Amino acid sequence: MSDSAGPRTRGELSEAWLRHLGLQRGLSEHTVRAYVADVGDLLTFLGVGGDPDEPIGPALLSLDLADLRAWLAEMSAAGSARATIARRSAAVRAFSTWAHRNCLISTDVAARLRSPRAEGRLPAVLTEEQATTLLAAAARRAEEAGAAAVPVEAEGGLERASGRTAKTASSAETARSAKSAKASPEDGLVQEAIALRDAALLEVLYATGVRVSELCGLDIADLDRSRRTLRVLGKGDKERTVPYGSPASQALENWLAVRDRIALAAAGGALFVGVRGRRLDPRAVRDVVHRAAALAGVPDLGPHGLRHSAATHVLNGGADLRSVQELLGHSSLATTQRYTHVSAERLRAVYAQAFPRA
Repeated sequence: MSDSAGPRTRGELSEAWLRHLGLQRGLSEHTVRAYVADVGDLLTFLGVGGDPDEPIGPALLSLDLADLRAWLAEMSAAGSARATIARRSAAVRAFSTWAHRNCLISTDVAARLRSPRAEGRLPAVLTEEQATTLLAAAARRAEEAGAAAVPVEAEGGLERASGRTAKTASSAETARSAKSAKASPEDGLVQEAIALRDAALLEVLYATGVRVSELCGLDIADLDRSRRTLRVLGKGDKERTVPYGSPASQALENWLAVRDRIALAAAGGALFVGVRGRRLDPRAVRDVVHRAAALAGVPDLGPHGLRHSAATHVLNGGADLRSVQELLGHSSLATTQRYTHVSAERLRAVYAQAFPRA
């Protein structure tokens, strides 16, 4: 360990590691958070207490390859997936290189640390019928919310069909800071907006196969509404243009017509916003998908399951592999090829059911 003013405590090390990761081009926020958490888990394994003021010098000075292998073995014994162990291996290799360059450790101890081969499991997908059921159920909920929030002209303002008085923004409310909610979640008009947002969000996820992080990063300016395309910023800051169809287009138009009911200035040009008026985050998107699946009675595969489903259904429809690679933003065709196995499994199942000599 160098005597220079480098990080000496757990908290200082985590902050320095986070700053370094933040400067690395192409790392998503999710990856950065995961890498910071992975190194924190390693420190705990090495006996460094959870207190941010806990010294880390002795633990790092004694770190060797055997420690890292024991850490991975403990994860494997605990039932961690190979993909998780592989990611943690990558995180620690990157950390080891950084720590060595900054004289925090004497050697790059993780340089020879091997990642386990990722499992060859096929991605779980919805059937096309299940996907249709999911989207149709979301659209029905939006229609029902709209019917419950239809305003009628009344003396003194707007009233909903339910008889409750709609809240109108006073001049004082208009001047509120971005920290204040624009409307109450109980407001019927807001509930309609949220239902329309959810329907549009689900349509876009399925129609385009975008990742959750990509969806959350979308701005209204990324929409080409006449051509029905989205400009998406993917992994490694790679930009691609993704088409979407008529159902997604209509759902987006419905949502954009009511977006201002909940959007605050803090949302900027964000395409999707939450009930608090700010840009929707990945956790909120996952909650939307989980809730929608439960209400529709279809398997809950999460947002990434919709991405898998979109890719598989496009291939089933006759798209070539290169086109699907471009749609999903995969850097390697090998990543896209796993969806051909899903389609092949489906073909075998259909063959077994339909062919008398199967």
